[in-house]
Amino acid sequence: MKTQTELKKEVALAACQQLTPGMLLGIGTGSTIDLFIEAMAEMGVLPRAAVSSSERSTERLRALGVEVWPLDRLEAPLDLYIDGADEVDPQACLIKGGGAALTREKIVASASRRFLCLVDASKEVSVLGSFALPVEFLAIAQRPVFWALQALGGEPRLREGVITDNGNPVVDVHGLRIAQPADLEDRINAIPGVVENGIFARHRADEVLVATPSGVLRRHRPATS
Repeated sequence: MKTQTELKKEVALAACQQLTPGMLLGIGTGSTIDLFIEAMAEMGVLPRAAVSSSERSTERLRALGVEVWPLDRLEAPLDLYIDGADEVDPQACLIKGGGAALTREKIVASASRRFLCLVDASKEVSVLGSFALPVEFLAIAQRPVFWALQALGGEPRLREGVITDNGNPVVDVHGLRIAQPADLEDRINAIPGVVENGIFARHRADEVLVATPSGVLRRHRPATS
């Protein structure tokens, strides 16, 4: 039986096969993306430049000699955004933010022509919500934000000791069954004091590569979604 790390490396290598010379990439963050960055170097397919969603990924890219651009240097959308996910549903909607980079990840995803998501089979679910939903918020608004999240049926728990690259705390919301991801994404983002939440429905994946014990599967975003 393959380990989860072995599955993550397989899906990272599969993603590298979609890269072409001279691409401008958006790069996410997390353990799968760490392996993807290593795989790009191993396969000799490093991008011309990249926009990174976290300081962690930025450091890894620069260590390999990849130029990391700020978003305001772009004159057109990025060719491709590549990131992992904590959960993915059949419509290619995601929960992200386990690494506390959800806001920057969503911004970079929005600045890309296509979003390729890399997961192992354990991340596939029929309905989002088993993984607690991360929400970045302004510290001054903690109490009203928590009250509003409770009113939506969630159980908010502060992620102790975690501050995002933007300087904000994160709350993980347990107990949600997210049957209508786009609606809940909008409702949470409308709460005063919320910076961003980890539902990626408005900027869902265009394609999901899923590492399974029998190989890597390709799942495309449903055409009707």
